[in-house]
Amino acid sequence: MSEHRRTSPEPAGTPAPVGTAGSTAPAGPRHRRGGKALTAGLPLALIAAGAFAYGTEPGLFGAVGQASAAAATTAAPDWATASADGFASVHALGQNGTYGGRDGRTVTVKTLADLEKYATAPEPYVIVVAATITMNPVGKEIKVQSDKTIVGSGTAGQIVGGGFFLGQGVHNVIIRNLTIRDAYQGVWNDKEHDYDGIQMDGAHHVWIDHNDIRHMADGLIDSRKDTTYLTVSWNRLGQDNKAFGIGWTDNVTADITIHHNWIRETEQRNPSTDNVAHAHLYNNFLEDVAGTAIKSSYGNYSRGRTNMVLENSYFQGMTNPVVRDATATLVQRGNLLSGTSGKNESGGSGAAWDPRTYYPYTLDKAADVPALLKSGAGPRSSIGTTPTAATKSTTAKSTTAKSATAGAGAATKGAAAQAAAATTLTVAKDGSGQYSTVQAAVNAVPANNPSRVVIAVKPGTYRELVKVPSNKPHVTIRGTGGSRKDTTIVYNNASGTPKPGGGTYGTGGSATVAVEADDFQARNLTISNDFDEAAHQDIAGQAVALRTAADKVFLDGVIVSGDQDTLLVDTASKDKLGRVYMTNSYVIGNVDFIFGRATAVIDKSVITLKKRFNGTSAGYVTAPSTAAGRKGILITDTTIGGDVSDRSFYLGRPWHAGGDASLDPQATVRNSTLSAAIRTAPWTDMSGFSWRDDRFAEYQNKGAGAGAASTDRPQLSAAQAAQQEVADWLGDWTPTAS
Repeated sequence: MSEHRRTSPEPAGTPAPVGTAGSTAPAGPRHRRGGKALTAGLPLALIAAGAFAYGTEPGLFGAVGQASAAAATTAAPDWATASADGFASVHALGQNGTYGGRDGRTVTVKTLADLEKYATAPEPYVIVVAATITMNPVGKEIKVQSDKTIVGSGTAGQIVGGGFFLGQGVHNVIIRNLTIRDAYQGVWNDKEHDYDGIQMDGAHHVWIDHNDIRHMADGLIDSRKDTTYLTVSWNRLGQDNKAFGIGWTDNVTADITIHHNWIRETEQRNPSTDNVAHAHLYNNFLEDVAGTAIKSSYGNYSRGRTNMVLENSYFQGMTNPVVRDATATLVQRGNLLSGTSGKNESGGSGAAWDPRTYYPYTLDKAADVPALLKSGAGPRSSIGTTPTAATKSTTAKSTTAKSATAGAGAATKGAAAQAAAATTLTVAKDGSGQYSTVQAAVNAVPANNPSRVVIAVKPGTYRELVKVPSNKPHVTIRGTGGSRKDTTIVYNNASGTPKPGGGTYGTGGSATVAVEADDFQARNLTISNDFDEAAHQDIAGQAVALRTAADKVFLDGVIVSGDQDTLLVDTASKDKLGRVYMTNSYVIGNVDFIFGRATAVIDKSVITLKKRFNGTSAGYVTAPSTAAGRKGILITDTTIGGDVSDRSFYLGRPWHAGGDASLDPQATVRNSTLSAAIRTAPWTDMSGFSWRDDRFAEYQNKGAGAGAASTDRPQLSAAQAAQQEVADWLGDWTPTAS
């Protein structure tokens, strides 16, 4: 990209915290709330990556938080001790919430025999499924007993051709992070092959979380015969006739929470909820894709005498998205429908109830749900993969494995060790890792590597330049500290810094970290350019911290810090698509510090405005140089502010790089909190190009810096906003942490 020069200042400061815990309320008459509930409603990346704080400094834990983080290094990983949220967290029926097998041993299984052995045992177990296990015979449902956690090891845990059955009185069971698939026998609704993914008959205190359940012979999940205190969360349910059936009883006693599930391409029971005393459904995404063989007959169905609260869910293309029987009660709040037809019902004479009477929870905005679930639902690589320290992990060996020779066993262990070494490279300044610099680890990645390579960087400050070349895709650079501030990659080149071989670096060449490889991820670290502009007024001061020139770049839980031109979201060439998704992160800078021609999303993050080197306050948040027909920069659900003067910063201006009049720069800032630092006319011209000729808009922002629609402040209509969401920017890409 050609060098560009811009003059204007920008701020830094401490933004308001992002993400708040759910409110609490007195316990209801029938239940007691669990003493510990998960952070329901927070972005999955926050939970999976391990709660990083938004405090007085970006990502810096307070004293208590630091102590907790240090303690976590010697305790069992979160997934091994996790407990449920929703109704499964409630104290009732003699069971204090749902925590599965955390009081027992952790065992790793790779065969059907071992899975069945531990799942049906009377003792508590955390059972890690670390392979694809095929049920024999097809349709087999393992009869799980109480006090069990069955969890997939990353994305490796798969159950093929069958599932699980929880019978009368079975309780305190967690089924997490598994793919359960392919029991389909060729005929939908085939009663001769009633093969479910998970069936529960009279169970209680069950948590079904982060699974991918699809293509089964009957239902994906069946909750029957008064099964209660059930929470179903963050699952992908699809490719089936029946998604999720609840009921098969005349009693009205069950209490069920269903949240953050992506239900896609299923005809019915999405879910069907029959005779449930308290059904709380929120932040689910129901999708019927046009032009496929599967056509939905209905979405959420409140049947019999069910009393349902349905909140902030998103219905895409569904026929009869919300249906209720005349005898049922259904309260709707904050749901969004797009391209739906048929019934959308609510009402009924049942007693009003508030889910917060029973447990705390936090709602995500309905408009955010599709993108949130496309990136966050289903199995996570971070669950089931960290070795436990507080409990010994026992690898369960099959009968065949036991009869193998010691030499064969050693060979198998050696191969496993080699495989691990090939996919995880460690970096430590003190020599305790495989490499002492990040670039050395990048250099060790094989050219054209076909699968993910994680470069795990131990805490420290790494003063170096890092480049991930285009022939090394699927690389993750991940800090291993308790805070994203613990691991920092920093350098101080500017656009005018002389190069050793002559000339200067230019803006793009000044980047501390340059990413040219597709499918790149950075997590839990800081990338900084600390060029001292005050001391070097003799050279051009654009100084990039991170430059991306690739497609499918996922930035999760990072700090990108600099002054002018901090984050350059570029593409490999003018004609190529480059998508960047940043979430749960900070960007710190002043002039045009989020800029470039990529299709980029800044989501659920903090943009910190920073004063210039001379103490003045003035600057521009964005400078898009978007090609016509492409998406530009989308900032959503983000806080923008800093310790700068009021009304001193523009949200953006159009960068027609090289004077290219064919460009059509785009920036949208929506559903965000703007401080008083933002100008009342937040867009401005650049280099002779008027912002009014390009694409700049806001939608439903709030805070002292927000303003009403005017000729100086274009606002999207609701219809336009529906076409400018995260999913519209990312297209067929679903960012998933690895």
